[in-house]
Amino acid sequence: MPGQAALRVVHETDGLDLAAAERAAGQFLQALGIHTETESLRGTPGRMARAYAELFSPRPFDLTTFPNDEGYDELVLARSIPVRSVCEHHLLPFVGTAHVGYLPGRRILGLSKLARVVEHFACRPQVQERLTKQVADWLQTQLEPKGVGVVIEAEHSCMTLRGVQATGSSTLTSTLLGTLRNDARSRSEFLALAGLT
Repeated sequence: MPGQAALRVVHETDGLDLAAAERAAGQFLQALGIHTETESLRGTPGRMARAYAELFSPRPFDLTTFPNDEGYDELVLARSIPVRSVCEHHLLPFVGTAHVGYLPGRRILGLSKLARVVEHFACRPQVQERLTKQVADWLQTQLEPKGVGVVIEAEHSCMTLRGVQATGSSTLTSTLLGTLRNDARSRSEFLALAGLT
């Protein structure tokens, strides 16, 4: 596929209304007994609205791929990709790292795009299990590799700051597709190189 155009990946922002979000944030804080009339809190509803808008807006990117002319067939793995998202149940942040790898097929991916794909799916209210699967499924569909592996380890503030208050706990999720799921040697190599064994 010489000259294949890069896929432009853009997050739709239909319905974004910062003014309405700011009003709602002010009402939310007042309903919790937090008065925003003081100098230090007056701008807080606007800052809240802008902060959440930023958290829910991934940057557009081009999914650039290149022909696998040399027939490279070993694992390509990006480790410790920063993950930041917001738990859809409490709208509290969760942060951690993702390890994303694939066994190339006919095309290879620009390495920075692995981090861009993680960001794309993390910038919305999420659950970690879905996020892990979305990244893996999307790469499988777009690249058609021989296998894909995604492991995310994150600390959820909905678990550490409230409720059970399990400070220091982390959650690990994985999705393995193709050869990385079906072949024990390939799966072991991925997990070892990701530092998980």
